[in-house]
Amino acid sequence: MSQRLHLVFGGELVDPSKNVFKDVNAIDIVGMYPNYALAFNAWKKAAQHSVDDAHMRYFIAHIHRLRDEAEVASSTEEMGD
Repeated sequence: MSQRLHLVFGGELVDPSKNVFKDVNAIDIVGMYPNYALAFNAWKKAAQHSVDDAHMRYFIAHIHRLRDEAEVASSTEEMGD
């Protein structure tokens, strides 16, 4: 069984109607969470701290959806072997 990892992150957007960060070096990495419920709570807390700034936005990325363990790994993933 694979883990269902979730990454919570956010930062200032160039335009509140688009998902383009103003400065990717200033992205706030809130943390990685083992389930959606914990990730949601972390997202909500971070989002509430920036509620007065329309350009700040936080997201939950479903990291577990990026990997399919059944697929063959790319050559870059195997460089450490």
